[in-house]
Amino acid sequence: MKTDTPGSFTLDMHAASFARVALANLVRELPHKIDHLLMVSGEWQSPRIMHPAFYGSYDWHSSVHMHWLLARLLRLAPGLSEAPRIRELFDLHFTPANIAAEAAYLSHPARQSFERTYGWAWLLKLQTELMLLAEADLQAGSWRDALQPLADVITERYLHYLPLADYPVRAGTHANSAFGLLFALDHAERIQHIALRKLIAAKANQWFGRDRRYPARYEPGGEDFLSGGLLEAVLMQRVIDGCSYADWWEVFCPAREDLLTWLTPVAVSDRSDPKLAHLDGLNLARAWCWKRLAPQLPVALRQSVAVAIDAHLSASLPQASGGDYAGTHWLASFALLALTDD
Repeated sequence: MKTDTPGSFTLDMHAASFARVALANLVRELPHKIDHLLMVSGEWQSPRIMHPAFYGSYDWHSSVHMHWLLARLLRLAPGLSEAPRIRELFDLHFTPANIAAEAAYLSHPARQSFERTYGWAWLLKLQTELMLLAEADLQAGSWRDALQPLADVITERYLHYLPLADYPVRAGTHANSAFGLLFALDHAERIQHIALRKLIAAKANQWFGRDRRYPARYEPGGEDFLSGGLLEAVLMQRVIDGCSYADWWEVFCPAREDLLTWLTPVAVSDRSDPKLAHLDGLNLARAWCWKRLAPQLPVALRQSVAVAIDAHLSASLPQASGGDYAGTHWLASFALLALTDD
């Protein structure tokens, strides 16, 4: 198990606090930001009724990726004192009845774009993690099996949507196309879904294969929590072989003065504002992306990247488990990605 990052940041330093904040979030129904298209008067119900598995943590996608966080902690830090509580929570949330209700919600004809593709990606990332956990944990097999029907719905949704998507979404927010493909690719490779794997690779090359001198100076937007440019670089690293990737990076890499934008953490002026707090997520997402990119970057760039990873973590890692709920309902997931997702 590799849990170290450059510098002094390790999973052991943060696992317990991440677990505690996620456990608190996932049974907190309110406040909750509903993403729901009303079709008839009186249709609205409470989050716990509409989403019996994923009602906590402010919104549906944050609930999904906080469940992922706990699943990954069970796998990478099984000795946590919070592990029994995590197991109890998963037994309550990952039941066939709860997941059937979630799948029925998504299957409604009016909800074809619900959580497209950010929530879709995290749901498949969660299922991939449960599959990994179940290899050595018999109890996790029941959670994996319960969630499978919802993962099947999301997989079919990708297969339907991607051929229709002629243009990528490059914004550094939820709809970012590179992010949506990256976790779906993890899942496709895990379950050996060749058709989905080929479709993702084709879309990645169609959307990003000919990018040149990426204008990193245009990042970040004021509400970004993802770096569109770094994410597409991580995605292309996955779909292009090593030698060809070096060629792709050479023509994609921003100009030197623009590259400094990606190497310098962003400031956050008001962490109680849910949109401005996104920028802490951007710092953590950049650290995660740079960590994944580093092994295939030009040698001359690697030291600067190592320093940048530490700087971005230092800037925002404390907000993952402390501070305002605007950040603590989700940031720990990105912190865990930055610490463990190689």
